[in-house]
Amino acid sequence: MTDLELLHFDQLKNEVQSQYLENHTPSFDEISKWKGIDIIYFQEDLRKKAKGNISEKSFYTYFKSPVTRLPRIDMLNLLSVYAGYVSWYDFKKKHLFADEVLHDHETVNIVDKISETEALESETVAAQQKTPADVQILQQSSVQSKITDEDLQKSNTDNQNDKTKSVLLETYDTSDQKSTFSLVKKYIWLGISLVLAILVGLLIFKEEIFSKQFTYTFIDADRNSKINDELDVKILKENESPIFTRVLPNQPFVYTTRSKTLKMVVSSPYYKTDTINRNLETAPSVENIELRPNDYAIMLFFYSKSITDLKKKRLSLNYLISDNALIYQIYDNETYGVETLDKQRYINLVTLPSTSLENLEVIDTQTNDSGKIVMIKFKIGNNEEKK
Repeated sequence: MTDLELLHFDQLKNEVQSQYLENHTPSFDEISKWKGIDIIYFQEDLRKKAKGNISEKSFYTYFKSPVTRLPRIDMLNLLSVYAGYVSWYDFKKKHLFADEVLHDHETVNIVDKISETEALESETVAAQQKTPADVQILQQSSVQSKITDEDLQKSNTDNQNDKTKSVLLETYDTSDQKSTFSLVKKYIWLGISLVLAILVGLLIFKEEIFSKQFTYTFIDADRNSKINDELDVKILKENESPIFTRVLPNQPFVYTTRSKTLKMVVSSPYYKTDTINRNLETAPSVENIELRPNDYAIMLFFYSKSITDLKKKRLSLNYLISDNALIYQIYDNETYGVETLDKQRYINLVTLPSTSLENLEVIDTQTNDSGKIVMIKFKIGNNEEKK
């Protein structure tokens, strides 16, 4: 091998680089700086145009490192075909330096060298049948060392025929890697889609999923029967405004919540106000709650409705109501809002025979420690309200 052959090889690498840059845009224009994906794409283009391949190791050896010897003739021919020439010999012939002469019989020495190597291998196989195992190992090492040390490129092999000795080139097949990557990518997208679907479902149905329903039926503590009257329920939550709910006569109160505790205030004109606290983690989902009747409010209502024995009715009301009681009448019109009455005026109002008393409704009452009524709030509805 001469320095001229190394110069020819540098020329060939430049033309290979130019050929690739015509249709591709690698990370760097210089072939010596290619790596990773650039090398893979170059190998694919080489297989496509020259019907052959070079390994990544060979690429690093002859394209990225300083070259002190030529690659094998089959690799030279492959690169020459890729660059647009018939063979390595054809490439050199079209790039002759001054005073450089090529001969058509340059392949003779390389053919003889290969024949000599094959003969040596045959003799080694025959000798192994007649010598002990340790001698066979030594002979094999000697033959392999001799074959390795002899560089077939040291002789002028520029016009060597590719069919003289077939060579199996290394390949770099990326189809398995691409298939694995696609499969992993598919499962990642499936996982992301599943997580998003779960999150959307939780947002839509979170109340139904995480909430629990509780049913409370209110019972008259004295009569042990359902309360046949409207009840006002006020739900108290920390750092929140109260939630008001009205429970119809003989109907249960149904409450759905995600909270762990419940605090509610139950009130009615004819029952004493009661504050109920529950730990919903251990409380039953269905429960009866007793309310104690407000006897004074019930008596006021009874005396207001009764039109018999008016004298006895006046005496009873005079005894029940404190002389300093605050009595309010609530109006449902824009002319009057609230009117105050004294004790005697109220007694006179509710003891006079009148059909309007049929619509009298006691809204609220309060008593003192002596059992006297100190506050009455009532209203008289019109007949249209009852229709």
